[in-house]
Amino acid sequence: HPYQSTNLKTQDSFHFCVLSLCTVSLTMSSAILHCKLRGSEFSEKVRKGGGENAIARHTQRNRKLLVRDRLRLLLDDEDFLELSPFAGLGLPYGDIPSAGCLTGIGRINGLWCVFIANDATVKGGTAYPITVKKQLRAQEIAIQNRLPCVYLVDSGGAFLPLQSEIFPDKNQGGRTFYNEAIMSAMKIPQVSVVCGSCTAGGAYIPTMAEEAVMVHRIGTIFLGGPPLVKAATGEEVTPEDLGGATLHAEVSGCVDHFAWEEKEAFSYTRNIISTLNFQLPEEEEETKKRKAEEEPLYSSEEFLGLAPKDYNYTMDVKLVVSRLTDGSRFQEFKARYGTTLVTGFAKIHGHLVGIVANNGELSYEAALKGSHFVQLCDQRDIPLLFLQNTAPSAALTLDTKQAEINTNRLKAQGSMMSAVACASVPKITVVIGGCHGADSYALCGRAFEPNFLFLWPNARVSVTAPGHASSLLLPDGEQEEEQKKQEEKLDRKLKEESSAFFSSGRLWDDGVILPQDTRKVLRDSLDIIKQQQYQLSTEKARSAVLRI
Repeated sequence: HPYQSTNLKTQDSFHFCVLSLCTVSLTMSSAILHCKLRGSEFSEKVRKGGGENAIARHTQRNRKLLVRDRLRLLLDDEDFLELSPFAGLGLPYGDIPSAGCLTGIGRINGLWCVFIANDATVKGGTAYPITVKKQLRAQEIAIQNRLPCVYLVDSGGAFLPLQSEIFPDKNQGGRTFYNEAIMSAMKIPQVSVVCGSCTAGGAYIPTMAEEAVMVHRIGTIFLGGPPLVKAATGEEVTPEDLGGATLHAEVSGCVDHFAWEEKEAFSYTRNIISTLNFQLPEEEEETKKRKAEEEPLYSSEEFLGLAPKDYNYTMDVKLVVSRLTDGSRFQEFKARYGTTLVTGFAKIHGHLVGIVANNGELSYEAALKGSHFVQLCDQRDIPLLFLQNTAPSAALTLDTKQAEINTNRLKAQGSMMSAVACASVPKITVVIGGCHGADSYALCGRAFEPNFLFLWPNARVSVTAPGHASSLLLPDGEQEEEQKKQEEKLDRKLKEESSAFFSSGRLWDDGVILPQDTRKVLRDSLDIIKQQQYQLSTEKARSAVLRI
C-alpha cells in the first residue's frame, strides 16, 4: 500500500503528526473473507443457543424469557460490549455455545455494569469448566475496572462428569464466591436476579450478592432439589415450597425483593442500580463532548483490506493507526530510533492514549524504546493501547555475532516486559496479526493482564507462526527426512491451534472483533475504564474497636 510522507500539523498546542496516508481502493483480503465466513457460521451457532427444542422447552413449558430478551429488559439499549461470544466452541468435550452463559458490559440507567447471565437453553444451564472460566473472567474485569456486577442466575449446577475440572482448584468453581466477597469488600456493588434454578453451588451467588431479586414460581434456591429430599427422607415437596420466592422473601430472608414476573424483576434491578453512589456527567455534557470528537481522515471500512495475508511480511502499522485516531493525528515518540516499534500519543474519541505497535521484529533498540515509552505513560497516567503483529518466529543463533545480538535483545525485551508488567495504568491489547513468542509478552499479551484483549479474525496466536516449526526443532543432518515429517506435523498443528476462533473458544481473549469495529470497541473500553472515577465512595474509614 503506497503512502505519502507525513506532514506536521499544530493544534491546541500539541504537535501532532498527521498520518496523510493515501486513501487507496482496498479490497477485502482473502484472510479476512475466510475468517468472516467462519465467524458468521459460529455467530449463527451461538445465536441458536441450545437449539430449537431447548428454546421451546425453556419458553413454553418453563415459561421463561430467553437470555437476550432478559438483557433487553435490563439494559438501556442493545448496544452493549459482549465478551467472548465464541467461548466454548470446538472443545474436547463438545460445543458449549457461549460457554453456557452470556457475559458483557452494558449501560443500566447510564451506568456501565458487568452482567453474567446463564443461558438455560444450553444443557439446562449446567456449568462446564469453560462456563466457570468465563464467569471468573467477567468478575476479573469488574474488579479491575471497578464496575457494578449483575448476575442473572438460571443454573442447574456443575456438570458432574467433569467435576474434577470444575470444583477443586484455585481458579475453579469456588473462586466465584471468593470474588464476590472480595468485590463486596472493595465496595463494588453486586446485584443478583434469580430467574431460574439456583441449585448446589449456584445457590451461593444470590445469597452473597448485596441485593437479590427473585421471580415467583420460576426462581428457586436450594442446595439439593426435591428429588434429593425424596431420596434422603422419603418426603415429597414442591420446588416452590422447598426454595421458592415466597419462602425466601418471607421466611429465610435470602432475597430482598419479590417479583411476580420477570419484567417486574428487571424493573426492580434497574431501580437498585439507580441508587448506587455514582455521579455521572450530565447527558448534555456527554453529547457536547461526542459532537466535538473528530472522525479519522480515512474510513474504518478500509481495515478489511489491511489484514495481513502472509505473516512473513509486515505492513506499515501507521496504516492502522491512521484509521483509529481522532483526525488521524499521531504524535510519534522516538520516530527515528527502533523503527520496528511505533510509539506515540493520540486521541481516540477524545481519550488520550499511548500507542505501542509492532512494525516488524522487536529489535534491541525497539525494546529499549518501548520500555522508555511505557514508563513515560505510567508516569503521566495515560492508558496504553498495544497493537500486536509480532514477528513469526525468533531469530536463530547460528554464529557468535548473532548470539551477541540475540543476548542484547533478550535483555532489552526483559526490560520492556518489566515495564509493561509494573505499569499501573489501564492497558488494552488488540491483536491485528500475529501473536507469537516472547514479543507478544512485551506487547502485553494475556499473561500480562491487560484490562481488555481483543483479536481480529485473521489473528494467529501460537508460540511460533505456522510454517515456522523448524525454528522450534534442533537441526539434525543425519535424519533429515524424519525431521521434515516432524516439521510438517507440527506446522499442521500450529495452523489448526493458532486461529483466532480456536483461541476465543478457550477464552484466551475477550472476543474476536471485526476490524472496522475496532475504533468503537476501543471507545467503549476507554469509557468503561474511565467510569470508576465517578464513584463517590470507594473507601470507608474503619471504626475503632470497642472493648466491653
